[in-house]
Amino acid sequence: MLIKIYPENPNERAIEQVVEVLKKGGLIIYPTDTIYGLGCDISNPKAIEKICRIRGIKPEKANFSFICHDLSHISDFIKPIDNTTFRVLKKALPGPFTFIFNANNNVPKLLSSNKKTVGIRVPDNNIARCIVKELGNPILSTSIKDDDELIEYSTDPELIYEKYQDLVDLVIDGGYGDNEASTVIDCTNGEFEVIREGKGNIEDFL
Repeated sequence: MLIKIYPENPNERAIEQVVEVLKKGGLIIYPTDTIYGLGCDISNPKAIEKICRIRGIKPEKANFSFICHDLSHISDFIKPIDNTTFRVLKKALPGPFTFIFNANNNVPKLLSSNKKTVGIRVPDNNIARCIVKELGNPILSTSIKDDDELIEYSTDPELIYEKYQDLVDLVIDGGYGDNEASTVIDCTNGEFEVIREGKGNIEDFL
């Protein structure tokens, strides 16, 4: 199923439809402030396994992000952080960053068998954040990669739908996506260490 949602003013009924799919263990492809993501409800182990099969990776080896609605969501899954880190997050989010933190015991067991860290995102995209808010917990997410050598990420939702319609339950057309991923920043040692340059520049917020 392909549904159109406008990011400026997401349709409430459409958001509820997406959340219904997630609650039933379905997979969705949805827009963010960077690239399109493949996601599921983090509390559904079967859905997580399905995503891992699509990506050809083992759950315990996967580097997934948690898409959160706001900062209050983040503290549910990470160990306590200092005030300086919190102030930077408050300025930088919502935004095109993935922050890696030390995970606490709430991270789903399927993912945390060997994992001590978790990647957290609060995208500056109304569709993604409305879905998470309505769902009541984060979406487990991974990027949609493209097979094309020149284009790393798929940006056209209709082409994404053609490619993934048999693998996922719902694709959201939220307009063209970006072709640049989020900047990944490791915060596990109390520092802000950029481990992948992407769309966001953390220097603007330090």
